[in-house]
Amino acid sequence: MTRGRRLPCHVISTAWSIFLPRVGSDPSGTLECIRGVLSSCGCDGGLGLGLAGQGPFKSVLDGDVFCYYADGEWKTSSSGKSLAVLNPSNGKTQYKVTACTRDEVNKAFQSAKKAQKEWAKVPLCKRAEYLYKAAAILKAHKTPIAECLVREVAKPAKDSVTEVVRSADLIVYTAEEGIRILSQGKFLVSDSFPGNDRNKLCFTSKVPLGVVLCIPPFNYPVNLSVSKLGPALIAGNAVVLKPPTQGAVSAIHMMHCFHLAGFPKGLLSCVTIKVSELGDYLTTHPMVNCISFTGGCETGISISRKANMVPLQMELGGKDAFIVLDDADLEAAATNVIKGGFAFSGQRCTAVKVVLAQESIADTLVSKINAKVAKLTVGPPEQDCDIVPVVSDASANFIEGLVSDAKQKGAKLCQDWKRQGNLIWPILVDKVKPEMRIAWEEPFGPIIPVIRIKTQEEGIKHCNASRYGLQGCVFTQSLDRAMQVSDAMETGTVQINAAPARGPDHFPFQGVRDSGIGSQGITNSINMMVKIKTTVMNLPSNSYTIA
Repeated sequence: MTRGRRLPCHVISTAWSIFLPRVGSDPSGTLECIRGVLSSCGCDGGLGLGLAGQGPFKSVLDGDVFCYYADGEWKTSSSGKSLAVLNPSNGKTQYKVTACTRDEVNKAFQSAKKAQKEWAKVPLCKRAEYLYKAAAILKAHKTPIAECLVREVAKPAKDSVTEVVRSADLIVYTAEEGIRILSQGKFLVSDSFPGNDRNKLCFTSKVPLGVVLCIPPFNYPVNLSVSKLGPALIAGNAVVLKPPTQGAVSAIHMMHCFHLAGFPKGLLSCVTIKVSELGDYLTTHPMVNCISFTGGCETGISISRKANMVPLQMELGGKDAFIVLDDADLEAAATNVIKGGFAFSGQRCTAVKVVLAQESIADTLVSKINAKVAKLTVGPPEQDCDIVPVVSDASANFIEGLVSDAKQKGAKLCQDWKRQGNLIWPILVDKVKPEMRIAWEEPFGPIIPVIRIKTQEEGIKHCNASRYGLQGCVFTQSLDRAMQVSDAMETGTVQINAAPARGPDHFPFQGVRDSGIGSQGITNSINMMVKIKTTVMNLPSNSYTIA
């Protein structure tokens, strides 16, 4: 199959009518089924468009270029330019997305501003109905969206399906929580404050902010899009989504599910831009009333410095510490290091970024971890391998630089260094010292440093000295020691006897220092995307209700 060529009609109809009903709720082997259908239709199931932009998603694709979304329509930019979305597994162009112009971005904001005024008048229960419908459509079409995730961010097939299903569940929960939260206000009387009679009645309610700019990262382009869109929409806001280039096609398909749910024209936009040209214009646009951003620390700090006095919700990564005390269950600790550190090749903000192990148990712990590292599978995401290619050459080069620096300064590589393109074999780096870059910098890859500590206080000190403060964890069998570490660790979340993790999605999720601003989680996100409106009724005389 020629890359970029649209599939013949008989292939599309076969894939959509035969394959999708067969997949059902079984995520295992999803990509193998896709390839089987494509092969049966005379295609090689290789690096072409696959099911992307086909069937109910055909309107998102113009030729071989994926469109942007505005005013309820999928459009190709007048710029005539496109952005390449590379396949991390081979470095070749997998998809192309249209590159919006400044004027097209501006029009998206104008449409959003206009549509939001009407959306705010839509009854809360009706807003929830739109979200329920979008969730059902998203879940029904999990397979083609999962395929996009595999091809553009190299997420393992099983995890890709899980991300889409989890996102649909998040939307449903958001609708339900929004009804609970936004249906309530407060009523205050004036005589509760000294010197006042009861002649003023105060009503407070939660009203929309306006237009919310949502910017998700490459590693969860679907889930971290809906975690922003859902709360914004249920709260009565309009949304302009700027997806990551790597992950844009997955986000485009997700947005089309919202389109199919029938949301009003202009309320939702999805703009794909060249960030170096329009990034600042987007984030400083005068019609932006809130920015929800998940991504790199430096980018987030830059946005926060330039934002026009608007509320900010930011999660910017971390150096999540994994403290193992001398009374810990070492088998459980080792298992969690593997799960928390190497899932999706460590490309998670809450991945284990440094292990701090007390000296008396460090050798045993390292041995147990190494035994588990040896069992990890390495290869392409289509095969559901544990370790898959990292997202880009730049990322792989950065990771290699951290390992090289640590080795030169005396750290012990527990496995041989091996790299093929963007595919890096997992490595545990033992006996790391504070002067090594890997002790402090976030690798976002399948490498985990181990620092040996004498006391739990030493581990806490290292954790709190970091510029980051997203999550941390401690392994111990003492409840008292666990709480001592939790109280002292300066992070947004502390996990006890489990690896750092985001979720379930209704749990509060936040960071301190350079790890972010504000708090996420469904409830917190809804509250963040509204403002308090106060109405005071001034009475000619005191009002007392007497039973």
